Parts: sequence; C-alpha cells; structure tokens
Amino acid sequence: ELPQRSAADIAPGPVTGITARKRERGRFLIAIAGVPAFTLSEETLFRAGLQIGDELDPAAITRLLADDDVARSTEAALHFLSYRARSEQEVRDRLKRGDFSPDAIDATIVRLNQWRYLDDADFARRWVESRARGKPRGQRLLQQELRQKGIDAETSKQAIAEADLDEVAAATELARKRLSTMAGEDPAAIRRKIGAYLARRGYGFDVARKALERATGEQVDDEESTDQ
Repeated sequence: ELPQRSAADIAPGPVTGITARKRERGRFLIAIAGVPAFTLSEETLFRAGLQIGDELDPAAITRLLADDDVARSTEAALHFLSYRARSEQEVRDRLKRGDFSPDAIDATIVRLNQWRYLDDADFARRWVESRARGKPRGQRLLQQELRQKGIDAETSKQAIAEADLDEVAAATELARKRLSTMAGEDPAAIRRKIGAYLARRGYGFDVARKALERATGEQVDDEESTDQ
C-alpha cells in the first residue's frame, strides 16, 4: 500500500489518475505525471473538485493533504464516538494517539461541536446518571472522574447538582452489601472497614457515618466512619 507522504516528498505536476482503492473503502489514489503520489478521502476529493488534468503545485498539494488529514481525523473521531458519548478531552487524546496533526485535531473538534457531537455539559450529566444507576459513588469521586475526563470544575458541579443525588441512600446500600460479606468479624473492625470503603468511593465523613448507622442500626463513633 502507498504510504501517506508529506507534501515535500511529492513532485508537483498534472493529475493523471484518480483511482478508487479496493482495500481502502472511500479513498482514492492520486497519480501525478503518471506516478502514484498520495491518497485522498472521498470527502476531500469532492470538496476540492479535483479532476484529471488539474495542475498541482506544492501549495495545492500541501492544502490537499492538510484537508485530508482533517477528513481522516474526523472519521476517526466519529468512529470513537459511535460507542458512547465522550468528552472533548477524550476525543483529543484519542486523536493525538492517531498521529493526526494539531491543526487537524483542532479542526475536527470545531466540526464535532458544530454538529453537536460534542457537549461536555451533556457528557457530564450522562456520566453522573450512569454512575448513579450502576456504580454509585460520592460527589468527591465523581468530580475527580470528570476532571480526569477533561471536564471543568463548574460543569462538573452543575451536573452533579442537577442529578440531585441521594448520597446517604446510595452509601447505605453499598454499606449493607459490604456488611453481608463480613459476618463473624469484630463489629468495630467491620465499621472501620466499611467506613474506609465508603471514603474510597468518594463519600464524605457525614454521609459515611449516617450510612453506617442505617446499615448497622447502631450509633457510630467518629473514628469508625473514616479511614484513619
């Protein structure tokens, strides 16, 4: 297969061939002066209106390859987004691993935002809702996870506030599940372990204490509801 080369490696001249690639659906081999030069996506070819006989100088070749980099970057981003919603930062990170140019990545992000494929506020809401349904955790851990996804603090806080999470109820359910696996252990040790577990799941001191009291039916000392 013809490797994608830089514009500096391609001699200018007239376009003598535009051939669909059998092994690369949606891509076309461009020949210049009878020599296979580079491939372009169908989108790039259509936008450029390239035809046999057109003269390509270095500037035109550079422009075509840059436009094609954006087209390939966009295609890769859409494929990545087809599995689930992603934050803008996640898409940027994936495209960087694909060796697309910074300019192509920026252009792709602009496109995706215009097409409404990227919406960090919506992503944050979906993330919080998904966690609440399947893997409950406290606000602190939710904010940490969203920060790792590239979501800014204000957007994260708003998404969590809108979710109106009942942290105590969720933490109590987690405590009861963990309690059911610890029969026979020392009650004080059980409370400390569950308190530490809830702390790791992002629940604050007051929430952990209330959850422990509900789950065990006993009053909990302060030191038993935190991971000391």
